[in-house]
Amino acid sequence: MKKHLLFIILISTCFAVNAQQKPKADSTETWSQHFQLTVIDQSHTAFSAAYSGTNSLNTASEEALSITTTLFFGRKLWKNASVYFNPEISGGSGVSEARGVAGFPNGETFRIGSPAPALYLGRLFYRQYIPLGDSRDLVDADINQLKEYVPKERLVITAGKFALSDIFDANQYSHDPRSQFMNWALMSNGAWDYPANTRGYIDALAVEYINPSWALRAAGSLTPTYANGPDFDYNYFKAHGQTVEFSKFTDLNGHKGTIRLLAYRNATKAAAYRDLINAYNNKTDVSLDAINGKNYGGIKYGFGVNADQELSKDLGVFLRAGWNDGKTATWAFTEIDQTVSLGINYKGSAWHRPEDNFGIAADINGISQDHRDFLAVGGYGFIIGDGKLTNYQAEDIFETFYCAKINTNLFLSADYQFIANPAYNADRGPVSFFAVRAHVEF
Repeated sequence: MKKHLLFIILISTCFAVNAQQKPKADSTETWSQHFQLTVIDQSHTAFSAAYSGTNSLNTASEEALSITTTLFFGRKLWKNASVYFNPEISGGSGVSEARGVAGFPNGETFRIGSPAPALYLGRLFYRQYIPLGDSRDLVDADINQLKEYVPKERLVITAGKFALSDIFDANQYSHDPRSQFMNWALMSNGAWDYPANTRGYIDALAVEYINPSWALRAAGSLTPTYANGPDFDYNYFKAHGQTVEFSKFTDLNGHKGTIRLLAYRNATKAAAYRDLINAYNNKTDVSLDAINGKNYGGIKYGFGVNADQELSKDLGVFLRAGWNDGKTATWAFTEIDQTVSLGINYKGSAWHRPEDNFGIAADINGISQDHRDFLAVGGYGFIIGDGKLTNYQAEDIFETFYCAKINTNLFLSADYQFIANPAYNADRGPVSFFAVRAHVEF
């Protein structure tokens, strides 16, 4: 397995170096080539548990290696229009096959369906700017972003296959598990069951209005055919997701920040937890199957708030909170119905490492009464389930990391997470997670 991973790393790096050597235009560019490679080695300590089930975190200490490598290609089609293409390879797995904790500690593993390295299409999408004024800003080249002049006031249309989290729920301090916090509930709003396949992508259409003071975004998307499934349900009139977000840009004595308000509604085949419980108790259907929905009509909706604020050139803070109705089975992201997180990010200028980042955050997750009762009778979602739940408590997460910039292309991180009541079960844990992360980008 490790030999295969090393081979993938070598080949991908060769592609990246070749792309990096191509000269770019001084002001704008018509082609864009970027590359990333992220390897995470994570382990957890042994811990005590009164009982375990199919989706439980392993009580014995264990270690797992995950890897993702991505090529980011962009091409300008005509003025204000471009297309982006991201082939990706992933391999390895999370500890306990990425199960047993709702706020799972490795944000790269949600893209991995099988531990065997596999090449697949991550993103393929079209982006169109529609200027609403004459003023423009020169935007630097980045992944899935050409170096180009962008209208300050604009409509943006994005269509194709991408991650909804590329556009919604952004946060300058807590959004990228490749360089920031790694926990699922810190990289995105855990209560936002955003439509995505196993690897985090979906076919969608998004429209954004952006000006220097505020932004409004809306998207319609497909959904998976079953919970956390790899395929899309193309019966859009019966299975679809809608997401809306309003963002207000702030300025605190010259320091930038953003406040975001998000709302979403998903229609899928997801079964209602209470219906599954009643069928089990009446012995009309004892499967408690929350994965393979049989009928359309499952509705989940929710709301979120997300804020980040720079306080000084080195210090920034962030806050997230989210809620969903928790009546239907989780379909795409993770089994969290309520969440709140708070954290800080501090740059290393004080110790002469201005491009290093140190982060500390805490997160509290909860689930609805229907969701608790489903787990209590022995139900399983696609991420959590200990066979029973007799002592419900909120899942509490603490994470801290240090990310050091070694050179222009290489970043190394050390990460520690403490999780109490994994999968909302006070009869199990607590447990500590340790990780080393290497991230290469060109």
